[in-house]
Amino acid sequence: MSRRLSEDEYKKTRSFRFQQWFYVTEDPFVDQLDMKPKDISACNRVAAKKNNEEEKALLARVYDTRRNRDYRGFHVVYRICAALFCVFLLLTLLTAVSWLPMEGTENRPVNNEVSARYIENGLLETGAVNIVTGMILDYRAFDTLGESHVLFAATMTVLILLRLDTEKEKKQQHADDRVFEPKNDLILQTAAKILVPPIIIFGIYVILCGHLGPGGGFSGGAVIGAGLILYVNAFGFAKTERFFTAKTYKVTSFCALACYSLSKCYSFYTGANEIESVIPLGTPGAILSSGLIFVLNICVGIVVAGTMYTFYVMFRKGGY
Repeated sequence: MSRRLSEDEYKKTRSFRFQQWFYVTEDPFVDQLDMKPKDISACNRVAAKKNNEEEKALLARVYDTRRNRDYRGFHVVYRICAALFCVFLLLTLLTAVSWLPMEGTENRPVNNEVSARYIENGLLETGAVNIVTGMILDYRAFDTLGESHVLFAATMTVLILLRLDTEKEKKQQHADDRVFEPKNDLILQTAAKILVPPIIIFGIYVILCGHLGPGGGFSGGAVIGAGLILYVNAFGFAKTERFFTAKTYKVTSFCALACYSLSKCYSFYTGANEIESVIPLGTPGAILSSGLIFVLNICVGIVVAGTMYTFYVMFRKGGY
């Protein structure tokens, strides 16, 4: 029979040491290493100087773009690949152009049934007197929805990149808002008081009558955005932010894009399933006509106007 080991004897066995190592119950390096800090004065200064020189030589060799073979090789390969890609792209474009029909032939894209459909049945199917508006906001409304979202995404990107995050930066920028402009310029403010209301009213007119004549949400929104920029240049951000802030832009843009999306989803659903829409086209030529095109023009105008003003604000002072 085996004899029972005492505690001191058991601690000397391999199984006890293995158990300690396996469960990490004791640091094996305790009392086994010299933990005293080295005496700097005892270091070999010659060796330290040599190591420092070798490190500097290594860094100079790594970051020396003229003599570094790896860098030069990569640069040569990069240039060759870029040249080959440009040649490939040029050949692809030339091949695509060579397949286009000759000038004046009947099978050109501009002479196909799509353009004929727009011209002959556009007024009947969309209710818009302006054929271009009917095409953009009815036949190609899904593409226009993407364009509106691109504007909104571009604005959000500018907000992320150019905004001022700290309160100190905002206060300093707000205090220096008009350092480089004439403060309380009487001529500019008088001209703005006279011109801004007609500009905004004209922009609203262009949006609301986009289905009746030249205009629409894009052009009308640009006119309104120009009016807001003129107003902020004349009176500063303090007065402009009384009615137009970052929150105003976010809410109006979101509501406009959501309304656009829901409206066109309804049109896509009814059209794809050949269900007659309950929204009447109205009388062609009337202000309340062309079905959802009237509403979509307003949505696009809101997004474009807010985007123009926001771009100016962000590039000017980094925030509202």
